Amino acid sequence: MKIYTKTGDKGTTALYGGTRVKKYNLRIDSYGTVDELNSYIGLIKDQEISDTVKEVLLRIQNELFTLGAMLATPPEKETLKSGKERLNIPKVNENSITFLENEIDKMDEVLPQMTHFILPGGHQAVSFCHVARCVCRRAERLCVELNDEENINSDILKYLNRLSDFLFTLARKLSKDLSVEEIKWIPQKN
Repeated sequence: MKIYTKTGDKGTTALYGGTRVKKYNLRIDSYGTVDELNSYIGLIKDQEISDTVKEVLLRIQNELFTLGAMLATPPEKETLKSGKERLNIPKVNENSITFLENEIDKMDEVLPQMTHFILPGGHQAVSFCHVARCVCRRAERLCVELNDEENINSDILKYLNRLSDFLFTLARKLSKDLSVEEIKWIPQKN
């Protein structure tokens, strides 16, 4: 199979089910941003961090690939003529969201209580978490907009919302693990 098909040379691409849309279509922008997020999570995973965290990040990367496939499938193409689901894979669901919540809770148990907003930085691994968090929030905003145009699975929105919380908490946990001081935002007084 060749990597290039030339079918997108005129600015369109195919969704699952064959529908062709412009490459700037909101659905494409949504799952493209999820793909970008997945790449940043790969950068976090490539850092000198614990194998346990790497395993969690690998699971998240797999779930984001699934989430992207869910977004790439328009509602009218989710079911085949035979009545079977087009995506014959486990979907991102409440269990996926609960997994993120449990991971956040485990990290929170060992972290000091927050007293200030925290500025991104202090260590490359921590900074990558904050970049991924921002990309996650952008993906979430795009998916909310897409959901306003045509309904998408509500678990997608919940998952992205919880994932950004996970990434923020992971940044704090990595700061602790790497013995890096969190940079508190202390605004100047007038």
